[in-house]
Amino acid sequence: MEGRDNNGFIGDGSSSVAGQFRWNTPAIAPGRPGTATIQLTDVELTGGKPTNGETVQQHSAIPEPAADRDQWGKGVEFLMSCIAMSVGLGNVWRFPFVALENGGGAFVIPYIIVLLLVGKPIYYMEMIIGQFSSRGSVKVYDMAPIMRGVGYGQVFSVVCLITYYSSLMSLIARYMIDSFMTPLPWAHCRPEWAPNCVDSATKMAITLTNETVVATNPGSGTTVQSSSELYFTKVVLKELDGIDDGIGLPDLRLTLFLVLSWSLVLLTLIKGVKSSGKASYFLALFPYVVMTVLLVRACTLPGAVDGIVYFLKPQWNKILDPRVWYAAVTQCFFSLSICFGNIIMYSSYNKFRHNVYRDATIVTSIDTFTSLLAGCTIFGILGHLAHVTGTTDVGNVVKSDAGLAFISYPEAIAKFEVLPQAFSVLFFLMLFVLGIGSNVAMTSCVMTVIKDQFPRVRNWQAASIIAVCGVLLGSIYVTPGGQYILKLVDYYGASSITLVLAIAELIAICWVYGVDRLCKDTEFMLGHRPSIYWRLCWRWITPLLMFVILIYNLVTLQPLMYKQYVYPTVAYGIGWCIFAFGLMQLPIWAAYAVYKQSGKSLTEKIRNAFKPIAAWGPIDPATHYEYKKFIDED
Repeated sequence: MEGRDNNGFIGDGSSSVAGQFRWNTPAIAPGRPGTATIQLTDVELTGGKPTNGETVQQHSAIPEPAADRDQWGKGVEFLMSCIAMSVGLGNVWRFPFVALENGGGAFVIPYIIVLLLVGKPIYYMEMIIGQFSSRGSVKVYDMAPIMRGVGYGQVFSVVCLITYYSSLMSLIARYMIDSFMTPLPWAHCRPEWAPNCVDSATKMAITLTNETVVATNPGSGTTVQSSSELYFTKVVLKELDGIDDGIGLPDLRLTLFLVLSWSLVLLTLIKGVKSSGKASYFLALFPYVVMTVLLVRACTLPGAVDGIVYFLKPQWNKILDPRVWYAAVTQCFFSLSICFGNIIMYSSYNKFRHNVYRDATIVTSIDTFTSLLAGCTIFGILGHLAHVTGTTDVGNVVKSDAGLAFISYPEAIAKFEVLPQAFSVLFFLMLFVLGIGSNVAMTSCVMTVIKDQFPRVRNWQAASIIAVCGVLLGSIYVTPGGQYILKLVDYYGASSITLVLAIAELIAICWVYGVDRLCKDTEFMLGHRPSIYWRLCWRWITPLLMFVILIYNLVTLQPLMYKQYVYPTVAYGIGWCIFAFGLMQLPIWAAYAVYKQSGKSLTEKIRNAFKPIAAWGPIDPATHYEYKKFIDED
């Protein structure tokens, strides 16, 4: 076929991508510079011969996605946005504790293995399929309509996430504002907390007992809670002992900070990726500036080296523990944000020939590096905390999850003798920026689904609707019982369902659509076929590992509790309803896809529902025509 030997269009005057197959276009019509008018029908677009029909324009240069769909202003904006999305709160406050709890430095080995066999292959796969199709996380399943429920299930999971994610932003914002006060408000006990409180600024021995940070006065032997934890639970959260009698009313200050958080997300997305792409430079790079400042400061503190060594020292007896590998998979998912639809959504705004292989390698590497950097920073400061309190075991001064950010770290900052306010502001400002970057990505995912279904909806309209709903739903989490609800929604609406939907996504792309077809699409788009490493991971290794992890999760399933509190039966019922609603998207949309298919019998309809729709492929007509030629020729 002409044009195949030189890998380019005849007379297009443009450079070619190595290995990229392209075909001749008809002569350019007079008076229409840069375009050619040809007669195409649906038959032609599906690989048949052209007949008299609709007139479409075909560009003689390398085709770009359709003009009516947003695109990144520059390729680097996509990279920065992916970094801002993937590098988030999980890297700073979740990874250090998970690593410590699962073998310290030894946890890094399973984590890197999981990254190479699960995280990186899925990340690259989602980038490919999103950029190739220029479709969001729901419409991308035009490749296999019967699996469209995977996309809707992931959107539901993302909605659950963003409802409580901004409530965490409100907590961080409150701490950031409170950090300007002198002295720090959590550094000293309040009169009403006596006598069961000790100042966090006081240098006493710290121990960890039953989810509660306590301080032991060596002279009296009395065990009391630290002012940093009491400030978090009694002043900031106003936390209840249980939710049997309700969750209470939203806290006014936290609600205002919730509105502030959503307002910033709204402003960032007011023009879609065109505005969020510009903001991505700050959202991606600023946290590293702060993290570097905090790391340098941490390394100059007495005892910091002991904390870093404690964090990185391998506990080899845990490396064969299946719980460590399960923790590695969970951390990888939430750290990279894979199988939530966010990566598919971001890459769908790329130019068709953008090098996503390079970007996938960069983002996954930076994400791992950031987790280790954050761990060294956090444990350097906690090592100083152990030093000034006379504790030899750094693990005794660490709280898990949110407690690390809102209890352990403020505890350490309160003991700083030089500028504790400055370092507290920097730390919480870094967390706030990281959180905004992740929330922008999740909100963009929902926006894209809305705009794909309703193209006339403008970016600001979709963003405004989501922001208003986010504030209304988020107000539930800033009530005195909000943390109980957050734990419930996170467990049933995000954590548990993600693994099932991830396996369904792998089945849809790698088995229903097929690894071979995916590799052909990659070759057409990027000019090279994925290596055997990618093909083995996509087809066998990654799905098998995910299935094993799912079985392990089901075998070790235990009732959800919050601080040893057993939820009332109705709460568990609501949780399982949330979980079931997410999973029910699979059979509901599968049945709908079969119903909408053409065919004389049910068997034929089902068979057709597994096949890509006729319009599947690049959305630009010229590139689509070229792609159909490539598939038929191959």
